[in-house]
Amino acid sequence: MTTETQSAATPATTPAPGRPPHPLAEFWYHFRQNTGAVIGLAVIVLIALTALTAPFVAPHDPNIQYRDAILVPPVWQDGGSWRFLLGTDDIGRDMLSRLIFGARLSLLVGLIVVTLSLAVGLALGLTAGFFRGIADTLIMRAMDILLALPSLLLAVVVAAILGPGLVNAMLAVSVVVIPHYARLTRAAVLAEASKDYVVASRVAGAGRLRLMLVVVLPNCLAPLIVQATLGFSTAILDAAALGFLGLGAQPPTPEWGTMLSSSLQFLQSAPWVVTWPGVAILVTVLAFNLLGDGLRDALDPKLKR
Repeated sequence: MTTETQSAATPATTPAPGRPPHPLAEFWYHFRQNTGAVIGLAVIVLIALTALTAPFVAPHDPNIQYRDAILVPPVWQDGGSWRFLLGTDDIGRDMLSRLIFGARLSLLVGLIVVTLSLAVGLALGLTAGFFRGIADTLIMRAMDILLALPSLLLAVVVAAILGPGLVNAMLAVSVVVIPHYARLTRAAVLAEASKDYVVASRVAGAGRLRLMLVVVLPNCLAPLIVQATLGFSTAILDAAALGFLGLGAQPPTPEWGTMLSSSLQFLQSAPWVVTWPGVAILVTVLAFNLLGDGLRDALDPKLKR
């Protein structure tokens, strides 16, 4: 058999060029390099599942008062009972059940606050970045005034004006964090507006609204996603602070900040009634901060290893 015949009969064995990795697979590869972010994600998923299944997971109703079990310590301390694993508060309510139902409120507060503030901040940032001129000046100066005030003090003032309550507390926290999203959106819009793909879309006849929402906005989402994740922890912490001050959720609502406020006088005699809500806030806020750091590393090309 000649060389030409042999080469014709033998199929080519040159390997096909490899496909580029899927964006989600690439994102997960970079995200999982950060061990703390993976742990934070696992903790958040666990808290979310616990909150969603609270009626089935909680051993007791969070508002039922057991008069024969007031200030029962946790099960591992002297006088503890397996009936109440984490003990009871000063009127006989199960601490574990109230913590589980409190997770529902905390995640709900974070979700609503981030959604409201992100929507308003996006609108203001896009308007300032695209229209510039007087609109940009007015919006950014208003945001500067809000940023010049201490965030918690501003939230207290807004909540005091609106009145105590969980809904008003969420609105107050939303007002506080709007400037962060507005300034971040404006900066991203200014960075993208002069790029070639935006100029080409404008030359092709795309209207301003299409340029804002379809062309530019998707390329500004990476820093906003990171900020929104970190905003969850800020919202949970500020809402707990307002609850501690009596301006957030009102008793007997099982909200972590309110639980801290109503049990503060038992800090020395029954420290578990103060410790567990504080630990819940600490763990949840820390988990969201770790997740935000991991998202920043995975979404920012400059930080990818």
